[in-house]
Amino acid sequence: MTALHPLVGHEDVRRSLAAAHLSGGLPASLLLHGLQGVGKQRMAHWIAQLTFCEAPGPEGPCGACRPCRLSLGLEHPDVHWYFPLPRPKGASGDRLADALETARIDAVNERKARPIAPSVQDDEIRGLYLGLIQGLRRKANVRPSMADIQVFIVADAEYMVPQEASPEAANALLKLLEEPPAGTRFILTSSEPGRLLPTIRSRSVPLHLSPLPRQRVADFLVEHRGVDDRTARWAATLGQGSVGRALGFLPDGDEDGILEGQRQQALQLVEAALAEDRASGYAHALSQSSFKARTLVGLFAFVEEWLRDLAAVTTGAEEKVLSQDVLPHLRELTRKRAVHPSALAASLPALEEARELARGNVNPQLILSGLVRRLRKSLRPAPAHRG
Repeated sequence: MTALHPLVGHEDVRRSLAAAHLSGGLPASLLLHGLQGVGKQRMAHWIAQLTFCEAPGPEGPCGACRPCRLSLGLEHPDVHWYFPLPRPKGASGDRLADALETARIDAVNERKARPIAPSVQDDEIRGLYLGLIQGLRRKANVRPSMADIQVFIVADAEYMVPQEASPEAANALLKLLEEPPAGTRFILTSSEPGRLLPTIRSRSVPLHLSPLPRQRVADFLVEHRGVDDRTARWAATLGQGSVGRALGFLPDGDEDGILEGQRQQALQLVEAALAEDRASGYAHALSQSSFKARTLVGLFAFVEEWLRDLAAVTTGAEEKVLSQDVLPHLRELTRKRAVHPSALAASLPALEEARELARGNVNPQLILSGLVRRLRKSLRPAPAHRG
């Protein structure tokens, strides 16, 4: 049974990779980068399938041979998939490495059971911890089980940087890339390649995956999630060319999708910064959890989108507004608060500073109250003194 959903789009990239493989020129280390949810991990698995396929062609793997079937079912013994995990509680040293490996296998099995899922993080703090990378290194130094090569997929590789033990994890991977064991291929994926160690980037061939046409995303949602055309187009627009992101806006039963919830929360934060009453902004900040600051990073991405949408409204470029579903509300906000485009631009450094504080795991309530204060200062400057 296939455990991977169909790979959507990127046909030109696939043909180029297939040609490189057929000519013996497929790089031993690749870095796939692009928008979150655009298909980087699925492409990594496609490359692994291509690597093992018994009858590859100019369009890629055949999809019918035994290695292809094993790859599609996430059962090929020489494909090893690593991704950020929560840190197991109460484990350290060798026990931590074993606990992480057990958690990784469990997570792969969960993904087999749910191949089409949003590319979003829950409220768990996750990382590519040193113990996980050490487990990868041990596997890399063992002979392949079935083929003459092993493929290691390291997803969201930027998570080696902001998490605990990150320098050690990143350096452990770097040493492996510098002196890769014979018969290994490494495929790293990242939505933020700039946060990787420069030395890791320099030892991997970069390959950018562009956003997909929005209609292509909408068609996928209709076919594979059974949503109506209107909902599919709305989610595809907000998804910005990413299937994984678009999935995060779809309703989950009677509840909003996880990304739609974050989008609305971010709008509330911007509205609090624009409110006449100063207290509402601080009340909003204090209503948030005082733990897990790193989960705010996704929220701040939506705050930035709202600020850009407001800028588009204030400059008369309403066709550039991403959230067309609330365009009348954005018009009213800018009219009532007399927001100027330059003020919106001036607010972005405050947002970037808040994002870095969140990655540093500072108290979330302090981060949010500080952000609301600075946004308010930028967006609602004090009236000039009249002498």
